[in-house]
This record gives sequence, C-alpha cells and structure tokens, in this order.
Amino acid sequence: MARIVLSSDHAAIDLRQAIAAHVTSLGHTAVDIGPTTTESTHYPLHGQAAARQVASGDCDLGILLCGTGQGIMMAANKVPGIRCGACSDPVSAGLIRAHNDANMLAIGARIVGDVAAMAIVDAFLGTEFEGGRHATRVDMIEPADL
Repeated sequence: MARIVLSSDHAAIDLRQAIAAHVTSLGHTAVDIGPTTTESTHYPLHGQAAARQVASGDCDLGILLCGTGQGIMMAANKVPGIRCGACSDPVSAGLIRAHNDANMLAIGARIVGDVAAMAIVDAFLGTEFEGGRHATRVDMIEPADL
C-alpha cells in the first residue's frame, strides 16, 4: 500500500480530514500535514510542502485541496518531479494516473461534495500508469526536456 501525503488550505480542512480517513480505510498510510485550524492560510505553502514529500520519495502520492483545487495544484507543479492535476470527476482522476502518471491529485472543496470527492480519490488511487506511448510523453514533461 502507498504512503499518501495530504494537505490543504483553510477552506478544505474538513474534506481533507475525511479523505485522510477514507485513504486509511483503504489500507494506505495517510500523512496529513495540515493545517489544523480554520485561520486563513496560504495554499502555495501547503501545496509545495506536500509536493516536496512526494518529490523526495518520502511519500508515494499526494492529495491536495483548496477552494477550487487549481491554486494548490499550480503551487505543487512548481516542484520538480511533480505531476499534479486538479479533478472534479472520477474519469479525469483515473486518466491523469493512467496517461500522465500523475503523482498528486488536487480537489476543489468548494467545487465537489464529499461523496464525489471520495469517488475521485478512489479513481486516482485505483488506477495504474499505462506506460507505453504515454511514458514517452510523460518524459517530455520534465523541465530539462522543454
């Protein structure tokens, strides 16, 4: 099973904690790095902190949340080696794993509800990278190759 780091900004604490419990119920290890209070905070700090744990190999995958999922995704993608996609449906979440070898998922807590979020997480965690022609394209994403 995987070690999965989770982080969010203040807008998504409740959903992040529910996802952490869900991830644990699936047999994975949830590494929830907060925040723990609803005091206003900055999503770039939380997104990059989680992304560094995935990039370093301390965690296998990451799940990030903010109001829309977009800002925290952008922050995470600034960390070399991170491929994070913001998804609001399970099909996209599965495809970013299968075709893009995404190692992080971002979800908008103000965009999707709890039930949809769990389905998105299940699709992300339940899908493997297909490799093949997709591996060539993923290799082209790395900054040194642009």
